[in-house]
Amino acid sequence: MLFEKVKAFAVQLDGATEGAEPVFSGGRVVAGRVLLELAVAARSYSERLEVVSHRATLLAPDAGETTTLPAGRHEFPFSFQLPPTLVTSFEGKHGSVRYCIKATLHRPWVPARRARKVFTVIEPVDINTPALLAPQAGAREKVARSWYCNRGLVALSAKIDRKGYTPGEVIPVFAEIDNSSTRPVLPRAAVVQTQTFMARGARKQKRAVVASLVGEPVDPGRRTLWQGRALRIPPVGPSILHCRVLHVDYSLKVCVDIPGTSKLLLELPLVIGTIPLHPFGSRSSSICSHAGFLLDWGLGALPERPEAPPEYSEVVADEDMAAMEESPFPLLQEPNVSLEGPFFAYIQEFRYRPPPLYSEEDPNPPPGEIRPRCMTW
Repeated sequence: MLFEKVKAFAVQLDGATEGAEPVFSGGRVVAGRVLLELAVAARSYSERLEVVSHRATLLAPDAGETTTLPAGRHEFPFSFQLPPTLVTSFEGKHGSVRYCIKATLHRPWVPARRARKVFTVIEPVDINTPALLAPQAGAREKVARSWYCNRGLVALSAKIDRKGYTPGEVIPVFAEIDNSSTRPVLPRAAVVQTQTFMARGARKQKRAVVASLVGEPVDPGRRTLWQGRALRIPPVGPSILHCRVLHVDYSLKVCVDIPGTSKLLLELPLVIGTIPLHPFGSRSSSICSHAGFLLDWGLGALPERPEAPPEYSEVVADEDMAAMEESPFPLLQEPNVSLEGPFFAYIQEFRYRPPPLYSEEDPNPPPGEIRPRCMTW
């Protein structure tokens, strides 16, 4: 029978390994091959590949002639470039974003045969931007009521050090819960994912809690501080913010359960990215933000006057100086510190150099001014 001529027809992507498929982003080149295995010789066929708006004919019969392939295994390579910007692949309750490669085998007097290969696209979301490194904070309060009687005021304020995070990171939650009511209240926090689907003027949403923590009850007339309660982000998909039919948003919700009345809720926006925080470029801004939190919450204070720097002889011992003279690259004293990485050689070069001379002399003094004496240490 004609259907028995084709033993296998499939699409395979380059870079795929056993149990793992390649992941792409906008602007990348997708390459692979169409695999065809024939039991007997087959005549006059062509294969078409259509992805997004890309279509290519891999094999077509010559004009006025019949193309015949012998029995056996045949491979037809292909490649194409993805558009510059794409939406991240996503599977949701009311819709999905999927990318696939379709190959079609056409033969005379035989129904077309098709093969399909799904691939994943993840658009990079860099959290190392000023907007995503900015701290997030808010405050709310609510009157606790029971049987139409006021039972006191419950106040909640919360802060996080930045807006952007990546999966696997820990969000340190700083919060203050002031319970002036007559009953205990229970604080909680959670990372919530909101899927918003928009099609033909209709809008549907689905919310899901992806991570949560529960604090200790706050007794009446008491106040509790969260001094950086850890809330770890699980492996979740990145935020999708620039799609006309689908949005995936995240938020940190801190709430207080109040008996006898609705809960007090505070919501802080989050963006889940794919490019983590740079270890050097953005660390200083993160540290400054964290220090600001400690000051605002009364968890730390800066000294009134900075201390004088130590003497160089106090920092580097005599035996270290002798070792430096023998080897230009002295070993680190801590065995657990890795010596690998692109920055290590650069750091080692300047590690034990003496400090620059301290001088109160103005390098560009005004004309005619008496220059003070130079002091070194």
